[in-house]
Amino acid sequence: MTISFHYDKRKVIQALRYHFISRPELKIMIILVNVFAFTAAALFYFQKVTSLAFLMGSFLWFFFMMSIWFLLPGIVYRRAATFRDHFTMQFEEDNFTLGNERGSRSWPWKSLQKYLESPHFFHLYFDSRSFFLVPKEGCKDDEEVYTLRKLLKEKIRK
Repeated sequence: MTISFHYDKRKVIQALRYHFISRPELKIMIILVNVFAFTAAALFYFQKVTSLAFLMGSFLWFFFMMSIWFLLPGIVYRRAATFRDHFTMQFEEDNFTLGNERGSRSWPWKSLQKYLESPHFFHLYFDSRSFFLVPKEGCKDDEEVYTLRKLLKEKIRK
């Protein structure tokens, strides 16, 4: 199977959000920050802390959530030249190949640790931090998306 694609900035930003939210350390941090925010609100309601302490806690919560949702994906998108290229990707029985006008590279399926599916992309993870986004719109139709999903499930062992 061969697909050809380029990236849409809005969709890539959303996919990067999925990536960051799926990280275990960020999940734990989000839970802790939310517990802290609810505790601060309860303590303020019962007049155990001052309004300044509550506002500072609220500001920290707001800044943390905005940085995860907007700042991190924006920084990654601006730094990666990958999202400006046009790619062709071939999925074969033993390996997959990624190419653009400057060249191509093949990887065996065993080089992938896992994959994640978001609404517009398949995230192919080489390790916990390096991954490649494969847009679903590179596929011709829903049947090809289904075939690619099935191939990824078969080839990438979790």
